Amino acid sequence: MILTDQQRWDTTGVHGNPADVTPEFDRIARTGTHVEQALTPQPVCAPARASLQTGRYPTATGVFRNGIPLPAGMPTIAEVFGAAGYTTGYIGKWHLAAGASGDGPVAPERRGGYQRWLASDLLEYTSDAYRTVLYGEDGETVRLVGFRSDALVDAAVRFVADHHDRPFFLFLSLLEPHHQNATDDYPAPEGYRERYEGRWMPADLAALAAAAPHGGPHRHMGGYLGQIKRVDEGVGRLRDALRSLDLTDSTVLAWTADHGSHFRTRNDEYKRSAHDASVRVPLALTGPGFTGGGLIRRPVSTADLMPTLVEAAGLPVPEGVQGRSFLPLVGGGDDPGRPEEVFVQISESHVGRAVRTDRWKYAVAAPDGDPWEDSGAARYVETELYDLWADPHELDNLAGLASHRKIADNLGEALVRWMVRVGETPPEIEPAPVRDAGGRHVDPEVRQLPWGGLPFGHRATTGRPAE
Repeated sequence: MILTDQQRWDTTGVHGNPADVTPEFDRIARTGTHVEQALTPQPVCAPARASLQTGRYPTATGVFRNGIPLPAGMPTIAEVFGAAGYTTGYIGKWHLAAGASGDGPVAPERRGGYQRWLASDLLEYTSDAYRTVLYGEDGETVRLVGFRSDALVDAAVRFVADHHDRPFFLFLSLLEPHHQNATDDYPAPEGYRERYEGRWMPADLAALAAAAPHGGPHRHMGGYLGQIKRVDEGVGRLRDALRSLDLTDSTVLAWTADHGSHFRTRNDEYKRSAHDASVRVPLALTGPGFTGGGLIRRPVSTADLMPTLVEAAGLPVPEGVQGRSFLPLVGGGDDPGRPEEVFVQISESHVGRAVRTDRWKYAVAAPDGDPWEDSGAARYVETELYDLWADPHELDNLAGLASHRKIADNLGEALVRWMVRVGETPPEIEPAPVRDAGGRHVDPEVRQLPWGGLPFGHRATTGRPAE
């Protein structure tokens, strides 16, 4: 399992990025299984990571914001594999100990059941680009050499080489392409930032960059892409190690991110919004059960990844797991009963909830409460509605338009169902204030259909046919 930090989905070539930053990820996606629309259950580090470890949503783990430890006694993916005889290992950034022993060392009881350990709870505070400081199984300080992502990949290669003769589960958690907190910069190896400066800017950031402080996206994109390029090269080396040990055909490899980044264009920091820039992430898998699996087009939550990997190994999924294995979708299969929408929780910037379908994004926010103290709310107000087929960069908020009231009502009902499903109390959702269409052209056929579905033969403004 490879986890990058703060990597946008559209940094990959299979999503149309022209900068050629991720040839290795693209190979995994094209020859393996590519989840085209993967979404994190929470666009904040600790909640997203707790969900990946447990297959539960942030409010169910209790880790609804940063600074809350992963509770003991909740089954994790490491414990499942460990109980089945696998050697389990964790390398890199953890962010689930809540600073109980400071920024770096993590006590054994707070390691989520991992047996082998080389990590730092807050790697962004114990390392820099060329000074990678981690902590071993006895809490000892370990200094790795080389560029940070290279150093962690080297450690992963050593783990694979040392444990290749028995089943293993390794979780490699990289910091890149997260910014370096102390300097608010994206340090890349020499020449890598320069290679990508001015090469590519996603449309949402280009449109909103003027509102970002200190040049935001334009200042940082070169280093951000340079970091991802180096990570991609490192994953290629890790796959070479698997190949040299004849493990390629017997090893599942998954690559995703905890959340994305909007580069301070949607609020005053990098994530913590319901926009795809924050919640949509890359996700591709290869190996037994996934090689040749093709494209999964429907939206999938990364909360589904834990049960998917467990089932792929033929192991039982623990009770209480809320994610749903997407193995039935691999190879073009169907999964009757799977909700059409993916559920997202928001904290720290505000208490929010959202659902996303293939076409629609619907978000609400609590007008009261403290987003650092309150995991949820009894009352929410609609804040956003986007037609992703016509407006994939979420620049035209349709919330409050009478023409889209029925669509918002249906999505609101789906949101409440999701909240109940993960253990939340059904809330009151107030409609967004009614406003004029402002000259928009609204198709009357779309206006009358639940979920904004298109009648047979009708095409969205993007030219995409109805499904």
